[in-house]
Amino acid sequence: RPAEARLVAETSPEVRDVLERAPLRDHVTASATYPLRVERPLALAGAWYEMFPRSEGARRLKDGRWRSGTFTAAARRLPAIAEMGFDVVYLTPVHPIGTTHRKGRNNSLTALPGDPGSPYAIGSKDGGHDAIHPELGSERTFRAFVKEARRHGLEVAIDLALQCSPDHPWVTEHPEWFTTRADGSIAYAENPPKKYQDIYPLNFDNDPEGIYAEVLRVVRVWIDRGVTAFRVDNPHTKPLDFWEWLLAEVRATNPEVVFLSEAFTKPAMMHTLARIGFHQSYTYFTWRNTRDELAEYLTEVSGEAGAYMRPSFWPTTHDILPPYLQHGGVAGFAVRAVLAALGAPTWGIYSGYELVENVPRPGVEEQIDNEKYEYKPRDWALADEIGISTLLARLNEIRRDHPALRQLRNLTVHPTTNDQVLAFSRHLPAEHSPTGEADTVVVVVNLDPHSPQESNVHLDLAALGLPPLADGQDPWAPSFVAHDELTGESYGWGQDVYVRLEPLRQVAHVIHVRAS
Repeated sequence: RPAEARLVAETSPEVRDVLERAPLRDHVTASATYPLRVERPLALAGAWYEMFPRSEGARRLKDGRWRSGTFTAAARRLPAIAEMGFDVVYLTPVHPIGTTHRKGRNNSLTALPGDPGSPYAIGSKDGGHDAIHPELGSERTFRAFVKEARRHGLEVAIDLALQCSPDHPWVTEHPEWFTTRADGSIAYAENPPKKYQDIYPLNFDNDPEGIYAEVLRVVRVWIDRGVTAFRVDNPHTKPLDFWEWLLAEVRATNPEVVFLSEAFTKPAMMHTLARIGFHQSYTYFTWRNTRDELAEYLTEVSGEAGAYMRPSFWPTTHDILPPYLQHGGVAGFAVRAVLAALGAPTWGIYSGYELVENVPRPGVEEQIDNEKYEYKPRDWALADEIGISTLLARLNEIRRDHPALRQLRNLTVHPTTNDQVLAFSRHLPAEHSPTGEADTVVVVVNLDPHSPQESNVHLDLAALGLPPLADGQDPWAPSFVAHDELTGESYGWGQDVYVRLEPLRQVAHVIHVRAS
């Protein structure tokens, strides 16, 4: 019989059923046994919102001094964060802050009376990493903050910053945990050209077992208080063996806890931290601006590296205000939000993004009047006027509506004829979709925040889950319905399509591919 007929018989439901019940085992050899770790969806996909709780509700008194915000005041911000569709509210360190060598405004070496200091200079007479800054509240009010967050569908993450102020209890109780100079003084932290005179880094060489046990104890204290995620500060400056051990220990008792690596370092170290157990990692996305840079990086993080490293895209952090956002205005912030939210399953913003805070401190890539060194209460009513918060909410809503956007390794970059226009898509076949239906989203972004841009886009129909064009079919002829999730409009798109995008009016198309 013809080969086609024999193949049909061989792949018939009856034959498949038999082989599924009694598969052929000839010529099969046993492989090594490998562990399988299954993690919850938040390890892959989620939207994070960073905040300094001390700024929420902070106010200046008549004598010029400041009164700190509290967990109770910060909890009043939670409904707005949830309304924008975020999944995690991430708090910078909430521990007591040292006074020795305290930094003043804009990283000044001289703190003025009332300057709160950097929350990363952890530890004072009020306690260390397991303690709560008394001006923020108590354990009771922190637990109430967590409870309120959960009521609004938010999880709480905190910073895990393994460093100390000179006033930390560990400095006197365990001086062997630090590096001592020849003159007997303890070496402060440096990350050239930055110097942190108010911070002592830990030295794991002399008593690793003691440090290991204490950090695990601290982590479990915060888990008991309701924390389900940790943003880990500079993990690449600590021993890899330590992280591998700590992450395994936490996973054994609390597999739900997620660890985000803040490792802005060389690629080899970033990848190694992912391999030893970090669930997510900050990335170089913040500094990728051109079409070709973004296309290459999107392809890289969604490719083979996606087997072990889950990228988290952040347009800004409290440490970083990149040049693109310094000069891009409202449209620039909108462009980067679209790229971050749709370019990776996990993304995040730093509080104030909604207000387009883009004034740099001269000579550095960070905001002037940096919140690390002062209270920064904000007028959130202005966010509605600017419109970024509305866009953020819509982007997170689109992410929730489309399972394809909550996957990593399903991205395809599509050619454009204008190097100011980037196009990429995410496709999820029906058999892999939780809804049982295929899901495809095409994103086309104008990277120029100042001028309208036009381009032709050549779509790879196979990557969109669509059939190829028939012989002689016009590639410009509409072959599917393109529904724009940002505007609500629908178009007839084909393999080739023309787009025009304008700053402020519409910086991107976010297209849901529908059948013709």
